[in-house]
Amino acid sequence: MSKTITLTAAYRWSVASRVVAAALGGYALASAATVLLALLWPVPRAQGVLWTTMLSFAIYAVAVIWVFCARSATRAWAGMAVSTAVCAGMAWLLMVGGRP
Repeated sequence: MSKTITLTAAYRWSVASRVVAAALGGYALASAATVLLALLWPVPRAQGVLWTTMLSFAIYAVAVIWVFCARSATRAWAGMAVSTAVCAGMAWLLMVGGRP
C-alpha cells in the first residue's frame, strides 16, 4: 500500500527560501565573521586571516544547519540578517577605530 504525499506550494516556497537563506545568508555571515575574527585574533594579520578563513568553513556549516532548524523561514532570514549585521558592524567599528 503506497501513500501519496502532497506538498503544498507554501511548503515548497518555504524550503526554497531556506535554501537561499542558507546559501546566501550563510556565506554573508561567514564572510563577516571572518573579517571580525581576523581583526580580533591576537596574532600577525596574515596568520589571523589564514586561521579565520579556515574557521569560516565551520561557521558556514553551522549557519546552514541553523537555517534548517529554525521554526520558520522568516526566523531563518532574520537570524542570518541580524547576526551578519552585528558581525559586519563590529568589524567596521574596529577598522574605523583601530585594532584593539
